[in-house]
Amino acid sequence: MDTLYTRYKPLLFTLAYQLLGSIADAEDAVQDVFLKAYDINLEEMDQPKAYLCRMVTNRSLDQLRSAKRRRERYIGPWLPEPIPTPEGDALESVVRSDLLSYAMLVLLERLTPRERAVFVLREALCFDHSAIAGLMGISESNCRKIMSRARAKAGISEEETVTAEAGAGEWVVRFMSALEQGNLDALLALLSEDVVLLSDGGGKVLAAAHPIETRLRVARFLLGIKDKALHNNEPLQAELREVNGQLALLIRTQAGIDTILLVHVEQETIRHVYLVRNPDKLGAFN
Repeated sequence: MDTLYTRYKPLLFTLAYQLLGSIADAEDAVQDVFLKAYDINLEEMDQPKAYLCRMVTNRSLDQLRSAKRRRERYIGPWLPEPIPTPEGDALESVVRSDLLSYAMLVLLERLTPRERAVFVLREALCFDHSAIAGLMGISESNCRKIMSRARAKAGISEEETVTAEAGAGEWVVRFMSALEQGNLDALLALLSEDVVLLSDGGGKVLAAAHPIETRLRVARFLLGIKDKALHNNEPLQAELREVNGQLALLIRTQAGIDTILLVHVEQETIRHVYLVRNPDKLGAFN
């Protein structure tokens, strides 16, 4: 069992994390599955990987249904918990190559738990429809219908390839430079006309209660945060770090990490800005 745990934990954690958007919930799901698996002789199974993936998927679906009710009462926009993905291939907790982009995790909130599971298994973990149907206990034709519906809800065409946003790094660097200089024109030039900013404070710290739209409002909001910090003599330090497989901006105060800023680039402009401020979602970085 220890060998199976070592071999499959990164994969199972990656699956659970993308289904749940929470590091702690994903860890709980994986630990719970392995505790139950001790009563089963997995070593003698032909496909222990498929069995474990099915268990983690079912456990995560149960948690998702419960979490959906909690998120309906969440104060302000809810964003997935960011996860650090350091340089290198050997990651202890997550398989970076199987991670969807952060923007895609946000989009997945539009889906039902079942749609989300099919989408993650197909697009992130590259399971074929037959394997997903077996894991989910549905027919292959139904699996294809669910996948098509999930893509439509996420605004992704059947021909479009879902990929990580490796190219967003240069935009984050330019974005940070514009913010540090307080350069409104430079900031506006980076933002899409219909850019949307989501800020997640969870009611625990100050954050925008509703999405902020249009590039002028987004730019003024971001520069306003910096000006307020300067006015209150609260020095902010910015650093670049890989988060969810892409470059992100970490903003630090004397108390620790205050905000993680991620961007979604679309058609050579920044289409979405995500500010994660809820301290419960920043623990992996402190």
